[in-house]
Amino acid sequence: MHNVNRLWGVIIVLAIGILLLASLLISHAVNQSEPRPSPEPEPKQQGEDKNTQVVAKIGNRDITMAELQTVLTRHYGAEQLGQMLDREVIRLEGNETQITVSSAELNRELKRMQQGYESEQQFYDSMQSQLGMSQQEIKEDVSNKLLLEKLATASIHITDPQVDTYISTHADEFKQDTEYNIQQIIVSTKDQATKVIAALAKGENFATLARDRSIDDATNNSGGDLGWVESDDPFVEAPILETAKLLKIGEVSKPVPVSQGFAVVSLKNRREKTNPDQAFIRENVRRELALQQAPPLKDFVTQLRGKWKATVTDPTLR
Repeated sequence: MHNVNRLWGVIIVLAIGILLLASLLISHAVNQSEPRPSPEPEPKQQGEDKNTQVVAKIGNRDITMAELQTVLTRHYGAEQLGQMLDREVIRLEGNETQITVSSAELNRELKRMQQGYESEQQFYDSMQSQLGMSQQEIKEDVSNKLLLEKLATASIHITDPQVDTYISTHADEFKQDTEYNIQQIIVSTKDQATKVIAALAKGENFATLARDRSIDDATNNSGGDLGWVESDDPFVEAPILETAKLLKIGEVSKPVPVSQGFAVVSLKNRREKTNPDQAFIRENVRRELALQQAPPLKDFVTQLRGKWKATVTDPTLR
């Protein structure tokens, strides 16, 4: 009987063990069959990727955006921050005084700046290559400058007689330029030029001779016609311009030495170049006279900074 009881005890213990083992196996199988949620990504600090972004490589070394920004801030940060503060105080003062720059004023100033360039696009391309400024940045910069000047001269009144006096005493600045309508025939030698002049004297047509004999590919197909040019046109050789100024309308020159050989020049016409925007000229004079009486613009901006309590809080950027 004792052995039977011990056997049943062993059987019960084994049964309990089997049940526990089966339970563990079932639990493991269930866990394997259920998809586990993906772990939440750790939050990244804002700007971390940008700061660690590699902007250049040299050998085994990477240069990051953070390094570049540190160097730029150290060398140019104070200047750039100062310009930002200046623009902001000018904007605030303009808002308070309700002084603005109109689109017409901005466009007139841009046109004035573009004088001497072949086209508007050439002007903006030049500003991009020389100053690294886009067309929009140029417009914003000019608008800011005009607003500053208007603010600094707001209390200064320049009369019409003052403008008249300035224009009359600075006549050279406002004189009307002369334009010349010139024809030219370019040949290789002085002897060829003399033969051209002789042919013209016999009544041959200037444009026909230019097409037949001129070696200047830019003008021979147009009969040697240069069109209307100003007295200081940089694209016309100086000897040709100086000769044309001395000719009467319809007159033909003697042989003129030029870079390609010799030129025969004829003056078709001349006219005084008129400036259609006299109002703009007077407004520019008025502005310049007012600026002469105003405080230096740098000092005026410093006053605005004080008024609007502009403060640089970072000691490295002061």
